[in-house]
Amino acid sequence: MKGLEGKVFVITGAGSGIGRGIALRLAEEKARIGIIDLNADGAAETAGMIERAGAMAFSAPADIVSYEAVVEAVNAIEAALGLVHGLVNNAGWDQAMPFLVTDTALWKKIIDINLYGPLNLHHIVVPRMIERGIGRVVNIASDAGRNGSSGEAVYSACKAGVTAFGKTLCREVSRKGVIINTVCPGPSDTPLFASFAGEGEQGARLRAGLEKAIPLGRLGQPEDIAGMVAFLLSDEAGFIVGQTISVSGGLTMHG
Repeated sequence: MKGLEGKVFVITGAGSGIGRGIALRLAEEKARIGIIDLNADGAAETAGMIERAGAMAFSAPADIVSYEAVVEAVNAIEAALGLVHGLVNNAGWDQAMPFLVTDTALWKKIIDINLYGPLNLHHIVVPRMIERGIGRVVNIASDAGRNGSSGEAVYSACKAGVTAFGKTLCREVSRKGVIINTVCPGPSDTPLFASFAGEGEQGARLRAGLEKAIPLGRLGQPEDIAGMVAFLLSDEAGFIVGQTISVSGGLTMHG
C-alpha cells in the first residue's frame, strides 16, 4: 500500500491478538513499528517477530492508563525509530458480567483502560503530528459500542465514547493534516474473546452461536482487522476522514 514504507507507527496492545496482527501487517509494508503494551514479554515477542521478518520494531512496555508512562514510551519509540506518523489505539480490556452485579471498582478499571488510555495517547501523539502537518490515527473500537453487547455495558459505553471522541477530534484537527478513523471489529478470535467467553461447554456454546449468526460462518481473525487498519493508515485512504467501519463478517451491516 502507498505511503507505509519507512513510516513509524505506534500500536498499543500489540503484544497479542489484533494488535499483534496489525503490527505484523504493517511490518510487511516495511513500516517501523513501536509497540506499547503492559505485557512486556508479549511486546518483546512481537518485536522479535517483526525484526526476524526484516522490518524495524521497538518495544516500550507501559501502562496506557498512566499519562507519564505513555510520554516516556512515545519518547523512547521516537528516539529509536524516528518521528511518529501513525497511531493505532488498540489496547483494551473487559470482564463480562451483567451491569447490575458490577461495582464501581470494575467500572473504573474498564473506563481507565478503554477510554482514558486512548485519550492519553491522542493528547500526547496528535500535537506532534500537527507540528509536522501530517498524521494518521486509527482507533480500534467495537461493534459492542454501536449495537450494545450483553454483559459488556461499561465496555460498550467506552467504545462508543472512543468513536464519538475520534469524530470530534477529527473535526478539530483534520485541516491541520491529521486524519482519524475508527475500526469496529465484530466477534474475533482473540485472548479478550477467550476471557469473555470462558472455558468449557459455556464458551463452546457461545462460539458456536456466534459462528452461526455471522454470515461468513466464523469468528474474525486478527489479520481480518489488520488489512483495514493498514489501508486507513496508507496514502490510499487519504480522503477517508472521520469514518467508523465495522469488520464483522456481516454480523453487523451499517449503512
